[in-house]
Amino acid sequence: MRDIVDRLREMFEGEGLRDYLGEDVSMAQHMLQAAVHARTAGAPDYLVVAALVHDIGHFTGVVSGRDLMSGKENHHDDAGADWLATWFGPEITEPVRLHVAAKRYLCAVEPSYFDALSDASVYTLGLQGGPMSAAEVAEFENNPYHRDAITLRRWEDAGKNADAPTLTFDEFMPAIRAVAIRV
Repeated sequence: MRDIVDRLREMFEGEGLRDYLGEDVSMAQHMLQAAVHARTAGAPDYLVVAALVHDIGHFTGVVSGRDLMSGKENHHDDAGADWLATWFGPEITEPVRLHVAAKRYLCAVEPSYFDALSDASVYTLGLQGGPMSAAEVAEFENNPYHRDAITLRRWEDAGKNADAPTLTFDEFMPAIRAVAIRV
């Protein structure tokens, strides 16, 4: 089995160079920017890596990100978390799994959050179930990883700036290797 770092690098340098589903950045730029925001915030390596790989499910799922933008929910949150579980523990996979739910949650509990979403995020929110109901909010808040997912979501939202400087994938290799349960 190939090393997870090599597999991720191939995705970032391949499919990741494509546009990010209606945003002004590529998928790779988006994920790298989210990871830079995590690192700048002083987050532990596991959250930096979760930010780095949060949208990997667009590449590993049965339904692509392109299908999502054409109106078919691709459940990239679950696809990515399930794929990542081969190499990483729940401190990484569960915030990844919950990052879409965190968007739905924030739209339900912070009215101003919705207003700050990009047009593409508003569109996908509709496909992903819209803002959470009160029962869904309570269930989400009972998940032990919900706070990390909310934090990850905010870094993701900030990672859509075409003019923002970013780091390279290789600059995150030590963090990936530090938190991988199997490399």
